[in-house]
Amino acid sequence: MTTDITTTMKLNHMSFPSSDVGATATFFEEHLGCTIAARGASWLLKRPGFDIVIDDAADHPVEWPNNFHIGFELATLDAVRALYERMIAADVVMKTGVFKHERGSRFFCEVPGGVLVEINTRSDADEKYRGTFDR
Repeated sequence: MTTDITTTMKLNHMSFPSSDVGATATFFEEHLGCTIAARGASWLLKRPGFDIVIDDAADHPVEWPNNFHIGFELATLDAVRALYERMIAADVVMKTGVFKHERGSRFFCEVPGGVLVEINTRSDADEKYRGTFDR
């Protein structure tokens, strides 16, 4: 239900476990523009508009549900392709190549620690989906 309260609500943070917090944080810093703000049992990373908290799960296996992932959006297909090529050159574990999807082109990669990340653009989304953006 949409209310005055929920329409002003914004994403504050996401929190997830990693079996290698340092490597996970470094990936987010080097490839996704995060800033590491605090280190400890949990690491705090800053992004414009929201934070990412990475919890240490080195003492137990992290099992992700099928298709759980975090998505980041870029403005253009050229930007998606450029980031893909930069990640390939850095030996990031790629789960797909760049592919066209009806909601916009994208690719998937795996962050150290096992998190699946989607990098997409809506710039080339099919017309029927364009009205669903920015709501």
